[in-house]
Amino acid sequence: MRIATITNWAYGATVLLTVMSGVTMLLASGAEDRERAAVEQRARFDELTSTLRDDSLRMTEQARSYAVGGNPAHLAAWNGEAGRLKNVEERLSHLKDTGALPSELTALRLGLHWSDALLDEQKAAIDAMSAGEAGTARKILFSNEYERELDRIDTQVSRFQFLIDQRTESAVAEATKATRMLRSMSEVMVGITALLFLCVLYFILKQRILRPVVRLSDVVSRLAAEDFEVPLPELGQVDEIGDMAQAIGIFRENGLERQRLERERDTDRSMRDLLSRMTQRLQGCGSTEDLVGVVARFAPEIAPVFAGRLYIFDERRNSMTEACNWLSPHDSREEFPPNACWALRRGQTHRPEGELIDIPCAHLDGPKYHRPICVPLTAQGETMGLLYFELRDGADEDSANPAGKYVEMLAENISLALANLRLRDTLRDMAMADPLTGLGNRRQLDAMLKTQTIEADRNGLPLSCLMIDVDHFKRFNDEHGHDAGDAVLRAVGSVLANATREEGMAFRYGGEEFVLLMPGFDTETARKRAEKIRQKIFELKIDHHQKSLRSVTISIGLASTPDHGRPDALLRTADAALLRAKAEGRDRVLVANIRDTTSAAA
Repeated sequence: MRIATITNWAYGATVLLTVMSGVTMLLASGAEDRERAAVEQRARFDELTSTLRDDSLRMTEQARSYAVGGNPAHLAAWNGEAGRLKNVEERLSHLKDTGALPSELTALRLGLHWSDALLDEQKAAIDAMSAGEAGTARKILFSNEYERELDRIDTQVSRFQFLIDQRTESAVAEATKATRMLRSMSEVMVGITALLFLCVLYFILKQRILRPVVRLSDVVSRLAAEDFEVPLPELGQVDEIGDMAQAIGIFRENGLERQRLERERDTDRSMRDLLSRMTQRLQGCGSTEDLVGVVARFAPEIAPVFAGRLYIFDERRNSMTEACNWLSPHDSREEFPPNACWALRRGQTHRPEGELIDIPCAHLDGPKYHRPICVPLTAQGETMGLLYFELRDGADEDSANPAGKYVEMLAENISLALANLRLRDTLRDMAMADPLTGLGNRRQLDAMLKTQTIEADRNGLPLSCLMIDVDHFKRFNDEHGHDAGDAVLRAVGSVLANATREEGMAFRYGGEEFVLLMPGFDTETARKRAEKIRQKIFELKIDHHQKSLRSVTISIGLASTPDHGRPDALLRTADAALLRAKAEGRDRVLVANIRDTTSAAA
């Protein structure tokens, strides 16, 4: 029951009891008034009856005094008293007006008749005295009969007073009893009112209001200090205090939600700052190796609940190859074909586990997966790699969803960085590579020769250089057209590109001339490799417009450091050896000699 209802009931009961107590007290006061009226009425009756008795005795005394002494003064006094006397009905009317009952008036009326009879006898005695018959007058007034009549008057008055006393005592007793009862009732009602007030004070103010309010005040104080983790007291009250507790609970929930949103906002801000820093670092990367290092450093900070791998697409092997990993992932293989991943097939993020059932990727190993996430790295419709994530062992799954929203942002930044690197590499290749054969051009040759020369000097290793020329190349153009010549150059360039373990060591020097650098090769080893290259090119089968071209032969000039001079003169020395090979009949390998070096230097 609500406090307002209980308070209203208590207020109504208190008012009712107060009114009843007041009415009872008024009734008790009325009973006291009746008691007082009965006593006053008795006093008036006593006064009237005493007057009646006194009048009879006084007139008897005056009459007797006149009969004995014959003094006219006594006669005058008697006559005065007799003149003041009224008849019986007039004297009874006063008593009737005072409240005498008929039965009581009957007794008094008989006494008044006896008084009137004595008045007649007194008048007879006075008449006899006036006639000179004093003895007769004294005989009348002092006779036994006269005394008996006096006694009868006294008896009737006493009887009247006795009846009045009985009625008065009964009325007083009833009034007293009623007064006591009403006073007791009033006291009981006052006691009940006081008890009700105490009950209201204890059960309503203390139990229902004060105690819960004290408990809630501590909660409110802690909530004011933004301690929204404070537990709410369990109040089963369905009243205003319960409504207050419910409102405080809603405020607490709102505070917790606000704190959660603030934490998410702070986390989001810090994550976005982290992503911004990573993006800045990715923009400064000059190579794929730099990019891989940045990803390996920032990825575990951005998504700490996920272990992961960065795959980069290897066009030559047509596979996704792991470039780096973090936090020890173990569900996905290190290398797999692109069609083994549904994210690469569909071109969008793939989550085989979670709220929606989906197909797991073929590159996942093991009967049980750790909520894997595959995010393709694409830019302008081209797939460049894949970001793979899996939930770490012991990580909280509830924290996977908040962290998962940054995964795609991370992938987008990496995709853009990879696209920029590829565009940069493409532009560099366009500037540093020969468009026909795909080999490095002379600009690339100068840069690579400088680099390899420094490395050779630093490590004390030999460096060999082959200067290669296609024999009678003009004939291919004259006999079959320039397309056939281009096909020959592409075939020769393909052989040279795979002639060494190191990539990027073959270059198109100009026209039909090529250069092949061989770091770490001494003169004899380089010569043997040059012979193999010459033989392999001779064995090439080149078809042009469904027609086989004749065999291709090449002339090779070989120079090595330190056998044939300093590295900065290596290219000129090899060119001199090539000129000798062509002069001696072509289709051969000639090693430079000191004379060649000297002439070249001159």
